[in-house]
Amino acid sequence: MQTTEQDTLVTYALEDKVAVIGLNRPEKRNAIGTPVMHALDAAMARATQEARAAVIFGAGAHFCAGLDLAEHVEKTPFEAVRHSHLWHEVFDRIARGTIPVVSALSGAVIGGGFELAAATHIRVASEDAFFALPEGTRGIYVGGGGSVRIARLIGAARMADLMLTGRSVAASQMEHWGGVSYVTAPGAARDRALELAARAAENAEMSNYAILNALPRIQDMSAGDGLFLEALMSALTTTTPEAEARLRAFLDKRAGTVATPDKR
Repeated sequence: MQTTEQDTLVTYALEDKVAVIGLNRPEKRNAIGTPVMHALDAAMARATQEARAAVIFGAGAHFCAGLDLAEHVEKTPFEAVRHSHLWHEVFDRIARGTIPVVSALSGAVIGGGFELAAATHIRVASEDAFFALPEGTRGIYVGGGGSVRIARLIGAARMADLMLTGRSVAASQMEHWGGVSYVTAPGAARDRALELAARAAENAEMSNYAILNALPRIQDMSAGDGLFLEALMSALTTTTPEAEARLRAFLDKRAGTVATPDKR
């Protein structure tokens, strides 16, 4: 089979039920330009068809250094708006898709790379990962959904601090802020992400769909509307044949109980 530029920019492999998607421009610290964005979108579309979960990682030492600024310098205002909309659309298909996505973060997680990570559902960071939003120092503003997703993860004040000062934050600090859920030893983030994705892949598909799509929408609703949607989603998921089979297995003691806390 002939290799295309799309296959080169973003790699794809299927490991059992998990699609493993790699940003593949290590010489550019995996900076994202429009061709990379289209390749990532295509890889996620494929994953949605043949996998039950996905992992996104960066080839080489870094996850992603963000927007490919060389592509951005000479855009007209309207071209820049369209460019931002492309990022919004692709990242929204990740965030509100049908399969859980785990990001494995190492080295630079900067600007648009942080925005991509924020669109995933679980973020696993190596101890060597560092996070930054240097848009203010470069005379620009985030355009890949960071105003919504990153601000909700770590708070608007902390996000503004990163953008105004250009400083970077270590993985341990980002975990404290709520930007990542797991911190691993150097080099171990991808394996941990694969483990978590494989675990999520075993869930009922309808449950995963409800978690990915109802939960973030409920955050945008009033309390009353959120509780109404929660009741509907609870009823829909509980009454599926798969849910009935899993609940019966638990009641018949054929399913495992809740595990003790993971010390990692």
